[in-house]
Amino acid sequence: MSLSTPSLEGREDASNQRKSAGFRNVVRLGYVSLFTDLSTEMILSILPVFLKDQLGASYAIIGIIEGTADATNNLFRIVTGVITDRIARRKPLVLLGYALSSFAKPLFALTSSWGQAFVVRVVDRAGKGARTSPRDALISDSIAKSEAGKAFGIQGSLDQVGAVLAPLIAAAAFPLIGFRGVFWLSFAPAVVSLVILVFFVEEAFGLTKQRSMFANAAQVLNRRFITLLVVFGIFAVGAYNFSFILLMAASLGVPEGQVPFVYAVLNVATVVLAFPSGALADKIGKIPVLGLSYVVFFATSVTGIVLAGNSVYAYLIAFLFGGYLGISDTVQRSIIPEFSRSELKGTAYAFYYLIMGVGSFAANSVFGFLWSNVSSALAFEYTITTSIAGAVALLLFWLMSRK
Repeated sequence: MSLSTPSLEGREDASNQRKSAGFRNVVRLGYVSLFTDLSTEMILSILPVFLKDQLGASYAIIGIIEGTADATNNLFRIVTGVITDRIARRKPLVLLGYALSSFAKPLFALTSSWGQAFVVRVVDRAGKGARTSPRDALISDSIAKSEAGKAFGIQGSLDQVGAVLAPLIAAAAFPLIGFRGVFWLSFAPAVVSLVILVFFVEEAFGLTKQRSMFANAAQVLNRRFITLLVVFGIFAVGAYNFSFILLMAASLGVPEGQVPFVYAVLNVATVVLAFPSGALADKIGKIPVLGLSYVVFFATSVTGIVLAGNSVYAYLIAFLFGGYLGISDTVQRSIIPEFSRSELKGTAYAFYYLIMGVGSFAANSVFGFLWSNVSSALAFEYTITTSIAGAVALLLFWLMSRK
């Protein structure tokens, strides 16, 4: 027997042990996301209007709040992405992140100024960021790379089921308990998500602790991965978030109490497209399907200009934006494991979220500034330009990858 055989068998056993959780772990993490999103989206479906009408925040301030919140989110994804590889553990960091968000969000009910709400929003997004890279790495650890699209599609779909139900609950509860009552109500599903995470989600096994963060980064940052991150960054600097879709709905005449229905339509589109797009990406390739999401985002921005005159169109714009999210979030996250080995997935996700965080801050800040100081049309024209540039860059990357 060869001297190398035991170590080879040991690696195979470790790999099999890591995959033993399989899709069961993915589904359980999906339920954690479902109940967490049920909590989060109850708040987010009314938060932009609460900030503007109750706390006096302008479009520009809301853009800065959302940009900073997204940047904080992605900063913590970077930190915990590196740490999870360093300690070869996923679940403790996932739990820390979910707990921080769960206890922060209801504090919106105590805010009396947009500055206070700003702090709560940032703390909540720090919790989301802390859990995301380790969670994505844990999902990837649980399945084979060839099934990554399906796995992230399942988790994303369950996540968005909560996002669909939450605005409906918020809309039903709002006339009875108002903004602050909805914020307090959001704590209940958050507790359920923590129970599922603590008692039913399994840790990854067989990972090796990494000693050098800098060496990890050097191994992950190969030329092809850097090029892909640049492509993502070009698109991300124009990818505003959902808050502006809800603000547009309000500006088009959708009543405050009905804005959550617009958000529900957005999330229905995400649910409908998340799993099919992931499965399609596994079958025909991830880059072409991701390109489709860029096209849908482009269509959303064009529609925001052409049809910005009737409240009915707010639902169409929301559906298009939700479709873009369902495809892009699923496929982009499923691409990352192709660029690193198991022990360095957290680091790979860290760099991915670094680019997305910087892009998000730029996109929301510029979009909000243009909307407040010039016009919503110019804001959408900016995002049309960046989406075209991102789509061209992605096409070139795909063509070079095929050579």
